[in-house]
Amino acid sequence: MLEVQSVSKSFDGFRAVDDVSFSVARGSIVGLIGPNGAGKTTTFNLIAGTLTPSAGSVRIDGRAVEHEPAHRRIAAGLARTFQIPKPFGEMSVLENVLVAAQDQAGERIAPNLFARGAVRRREKANIERARDIVAFVDLGKVERLPAKSLSGGQRKLLELARVLMAKPKLILLDEPAAGVNPALLETIMERIETINADGVTFLIIEHNMDLVGRLCGEVIVMAEGRVLGRGAPSEMARDPRVIEAYLGGAPA
Repeated sequence: MLEVQSVSKSFDGFRAVDDVSFSVARGSIVGLIGPNGAGKTTTFNLIAGTLTPSAGSVRIDGRAVEHEPAHRRIAAGLARTFQIPKPFGEMSVLENVLVAAQDQAGERIAPNLFARGAVRRREKANIERARDIVAFVDLGKVERLPAKSLSGGQRKLLELARVLMAKPKLILLDEPAAGVNPALLETIMERIETINADGVTFLIIEHNMDLVGRLCGEVIVMAEGRVLGRGAPSEMARDPRVIEAYLGGAPA
């Protein structure tokens, strides 16, 4: 599904990511963990297309995308959320989700001139789908409210809804638990499990080990820009290298 091979990224001579390699199998949920400054977000940006690697390759379903812009990676089935949600604050919840609809005929001149009926039907179908997704993430009651009125946890759910509108095969989640109260976090985890059961793959940056232990079959541990280890969450929690670099103590 996803293959990251010997990827590095340098900034002014400093390697934020140094020869990182890992793969994520189709249908899995994999955690990407490590201390602050380990290179996790830079790795996400290299996969998503926000940054271009100094070396190495990123492949989605065998297709090399490391030099493609982010919008082409979305077309290849890759979508991402951000640690700090970035909704269009003045737009409604529903409108924020509609923004992510792909290949909208109404955005091109010719269909608006010669196929108006088809454009209207497509727009109607997109609105119905967006409403279904908004309801799925428990935001149906606030779909008409401006996104700026949502709580932090609700904004996380909106981010998830927006990426679902793009019909992704692989979702990169950046700290979905950050700043979320326990009730909404439970909703987020349940929705991730449901989406994954439908065949969508996840790579998740997260510091909340309860979420990681519940959702992730495997974790990739990073430290100082490199992959330190990979395995089941319980296995990595006992690894002395991980304890030293990430957990900051001795094994229990």
